[in-house]
Amino acid sequence: MTTERSLRGSRRTPLVLVAAMAVVFGTRVSAHRLDEFLQAARIGLARDRVQLEMNLAPGIAVADGLIREIDVDRNGRLSQGEQQAYAGRVLGALELRVDDSAPLQMQTAASTFPEVAALRAGSGAITIRSEAIVSELPAGPHRLVFHNNNAAAESAYLANALVPEDDSVAVTGQERTGDQRELTILFVVRAASASRRPWVWIGLAGGFVLALSQTHRVRSQV
Repeated sequence: MTTERSLRGSRRTPLVLVAAMAVVFGTRVSAHRLDEFLQAARIGLARDRVQLEMNLAPGIAVADGLIREIDVDRNGRLSQGEQQAYAGRVLGALELRVDDSAPLQMQTAASTFPEVAALRAGSGAITIRSEAIVSELPAGPHRLVFHNNNAAAESAYLANALVPEDDSVAVTGQERTGDQRELTILFVVRAASASRRPWVWIGLAGGFVLALSQTHRVRSQV
């Protein structure tokens, strides 16, 4: 099982582990064939949300077709509206479910598009980040199923879970289909740490004692 670091990063992750993950995932992205459209999905989990990052890298032989799909007015530039529309189509072709819930409604959080020349040269990649808010998951085991239905022709797929930033969530396994169009992430949500509860009671007791002392002082003054 390979689990990458969070979308926003975590300083607690050892640098050696981060470097190893970057090599495993990044090498495939940078070395994809000229005649394929590489789609790499990274999925982050928290108790109340799912984050997704899609990196879309067309090879030289398929780049023109992708550019024509995005550049609907054929002016040789990818306008903001065209970029947003394409990001929406990509997200609309993805399906994510937590346990047996209805498909999550992923909303575009941010996207970056390279220059048309970089795409055409096979040296540029489109990045689309999105997230969905979910009902806070109860403690115990859960699973997320991701399926990529975007642009099946000439496509190669990668999918991987990220190391959760939320300490109460831990990835316990990943299961992929042979083409990696579908990924099942097994994870567990931990209950609140019992070790923190005494501090809550100590804080409440301290506040109660302070309130009593202030009341006693007021009465003494009266």
